[in-house]
Amino acid sequence: GAMSVDSITDLSDNASKLLEALQLSHPHELDPHRRRGKKKPLSLNPISWQVPRIVDRCCTHLETHGLQTVGIFRVGSSKKRVQQLREEFDRGLDVFLDEHQSVHDVAALLKEFLRDLPDSLIPRELYGAFLSTATMEGPAQLETLQLLLFLLPPCHSDTLLRLLRFLAEVARHAESSWDPKGHEIPGNKMTVSNLATVFGPNILQKEKPGEKDASTLNFEDSAAIILVLQRLIEHHNSLFMVSPEMQCDVLRRLFQTDPDVIEYLLRRK
Repeated sequence: GAMSVDSITDLSDNASKLLEALQLSHPHELDPHRRRGKKKPLSLNPISWQVPRIVDRCCTHLETHGLQTVGIFRVGSSKKRVQQLREEFDRGLDVFLDEHQSVHDVAALLKEFLRDLPDSLIPRELYGAFLSTATMEGPAQLETLQLLLFLLPPCHSDTLLRLLRFLAEVARHAESSWDPKGHEIPGNKMTVSNLATVFGPNILQKEKPGEKDASTLNFEDSAAIILVLQRLIEHHNSLFMVSPEMQCDVLRRLFQTDPDVIEYLLRRK
C-alpha cells in the first residue's frame, strides 16, 4: 500500500477511481528517489509511489551487493533462510537487508514473491494482449506495449517499473569491465535475454500458481514471454512516459465528462 499525497474525499468514488486509472505524472515523478507522501506541485497523480516494501528492499539490496555476482538469479539459495525472510515480511516486520544477507537468498525471495502474487504483476486478463505484441516489430510493437502498460493498475505499474529499472541495471553489469587501475570487475553474466528467461514466467502468467497446467507452457508462449519482457527491460524509460499530447487529450475528454475532476486537478496545480 501507500499513502495518498492529497485528500480526494471531496470527489465521488467514481472520480477517485478515474484519477487512479489515469496515472498522469510528470517526468520527474519517475525518479526512483521520489519520496512517499511528498507533494509535487505540478503532479496530476494523486497516488504516491506504490511499490511493495519487499520488492523495493530486495531490488535495493541486490543493486548494492549483487551486481557483480556471477549467475545471480540462477545460483541456488538456502530454502530455510528464504522462508524465514518471507515470513518476516508477511508479518509486516520492517525487515532490514544488509551485506550479511546472501545475495542468492534475496534474489530467490524476489522471484518467489513475484511468482506467488494472487494476481500476477501483469494481470492475467492482459496475458494474451501482451503476448500478441511478440509478433509485432518496430514502433508498432512499442506503441502497443505502451498502451497496454497504461491499462495496469497503479500498484502494478509502479512495481513493474521498479523491477524493470532494476533488471536493466543488472543487465548493464553482465559483461566484465576494468577499474581505473586495470583490475578486472567480473560481470554477472545475466544479459537482458537471460533475465527475461528467468523473470518472464513469474511476471506473465496464464494461470495461477498451483492450478492445472500452470507450469506447462508451449514453446510459442515461452518464446513470446521472453521476447516481450526483453522489450520491456530495454525500453522501460520511454514506455512508461505519458506524452504531453496524450495528457492534454485525456484532460480535454475529462472536461466534457468529469468537470469536477478537472477542477480538482487545477486546484492542485
